[in-house]
Amino acid sequence: MRIWIKYGVMFISLVLIQVLLLNQVQFSGYINPYMYILFVLLLPVSTPKYALLLLGFLMGITIDIFMNTPGMHASATVLIAFIRPYILNLISSREMDKSEYPGLKQYGFRWFLYYTSFMVLTHHLFYFYIELFSFSGFFLTFIRSILSSIFSIFVIVLSQYLIFTE
Repeated sequence: MRIWIKYGVMFISLVLIQVLLLNQVQFSGYINPYMYILFVLLLPVSTPKYALLLLGFLMGITIDIFMNTPGMHASATVLIAFIRPYILNLISSREMDKSEYPGLKQYGFRWFLYYTSFMVLTHHLFYFYIELFSFSGFFLTFIRSILSSIFSIFVIVLSQYLIFTE
């Protein structure tokens, strides 16, 4: 029961931070930080794949409702929820405890930075290209994805130090 409350509070907090604070942060239209994906990143390793996809969809569709972007955040978040188990297996050098949560404190800075960077970059590239829905501005969209990813990674790692220590 305690874990449901913890992740429920995290879900609501990340939605509020994203909608009320981070959606107001835009630098020249190139940097749009998306911290809400931290919810999918920090789910326990033992979370079943169907639950990952469902929770990723719920987080994405909630953000879509507030941002009036029908399905774009949901699809990008479901994508990272889908690839998450494979990425965890790929970058983990030791057998992960199936009950652990993949945070900075549990696996260290370097591991968490690789994990977060890959997931955030995948999310942002998919999201920004689906938002544009064209390859006409390919390089401009690529730069926008990279800059937004760098800022989002910074915010996510900083949040691990400030808030989400377990």
